[in-house]
Amino acid sequence: MTSSYYEAKAPIKVGYLMDIIIPDDWPQGLKTDVVAPAELAFKRAYESGLIDRPVELVIREVDGMPKGTVKAVIDAYGELVDEGCLAVIGPSIVDNAVPTKLEIEKRFHVPSVSMCASEDFLGEWTFSLPMGSHVEEPVFWARLIRKAGHKEVGVLAEQSLMGELYYKNFVRAAAREGIQITAVERLPQTFTDSSAAVKRLYDAKVPALVHCGFFFPMIMSWQTFEELQWDPPRYMPTSFQNSWINEHIWRAVQGWTGMDQWDAANTVAQAMLDDYEKEYGRRPQYCIPTQVYDIANVIAHALGDTHPLTPLATKEAIERVKMLPATCGSPGTCITFGKWMHRGWVGSGFLVANQLDPEGIKTDLTPTKLVARFDEV
Repeated sequence: MTSSYYEAKAPIKVGYLMDIIIPDDWPQGLKTDVVAPAELAFKRAYESGLIDRPVELVIREVDGMPKGTVKAVIDAYGELVDEGCLAVIGPSIVDNAVPTKLEIEKRFHVPSVSMCASEDFLGEWTFSLPMGSHVEEPVFWARLIRKAGHKEVGVLAEQSLMGELYYKNFVRAAAREGIQITAVERLPQTFTDSSAAVKRLYDAKVPALVHCGFFFPMIMSWQTFEELQWDPPRYMPTSFQNSWINEHIWRAVQGWTGMDQWDAANTVAQAMLDDYEKEYGRRPQYCIPTQVYDIANVIAHALGDTHPLTPLATKEAIERVKMLPATCGSPGTCITFGKWMHRGWVGSGFLVANQLDPEGIKTDLTPTKLVARFDEV
């Protein structure tokens, strides 16, 4: 019997469920940044001896909500389970993640670590490093609006699960800060002409704006703001983080203060990007590479403590991940899980407020500028 028999080892399979299809005409660097950070985290885990065999990343890319279907997402999760994945990264969008959670609990029994921002996603098999929070982001908006000296605000709320969660929580947060919501406009969650809604808020003379939702219906709204010559303080959720996708969304988000998880002062993030730049020749300074890396790094650390290599043992190992330094958020942000503690961010530092640098889309180097950290308002 040769040594090759003993040296051979099957890879560990981890699924990556992307519930939005990246079009071919979007920047090629974006496609790299969505997947490569996970590959890097797993590669370094194997090279360092954290895990004793390589990880095979099994990818499924489907169009879920807001423009596709939930069924496509659930079916894709099932395919990853059938492939033998011990854990799945995703789905990410709340309107897909929450219904998929029900199927994970009922029949799949393979843990998911998602960037979904809804606490309704959390369950026995479902973990979250949320890209923001439907509860905490509205608190941040209200504090920023109060700090800016405004007592009234208008709201653009999408008619979706995400939009309703943001709006419901903003109503409470605004009341606590003494801010009155004086006008509300409802929008569909899909791409639409939002000009009439924006004009009605302009006519209502609201001094500031908040948008609740995925921002698809607002993509062409910049034209309306320019036509009205209206530049009010305006705040949006972590859909701000989609602004790197293409020039259309970049243009739409100009002038908005958005919730974000990229903080250039985070030395853990900068060290990861040093490694990323050596590996891929890019240094993308925005939240998606750090978000994907953190999720994969959690799974990698769990796999190093998974015995035997089964979905159940992987789930239990994720619960044992403690105080893992994060690339997302402000300096010092850590990730900790536990039994019945399936949301990993420790403290409020995972969330910051940023605005776009108008030149960032050209340079791809410094796309945002810090407005505030949560503990500063």
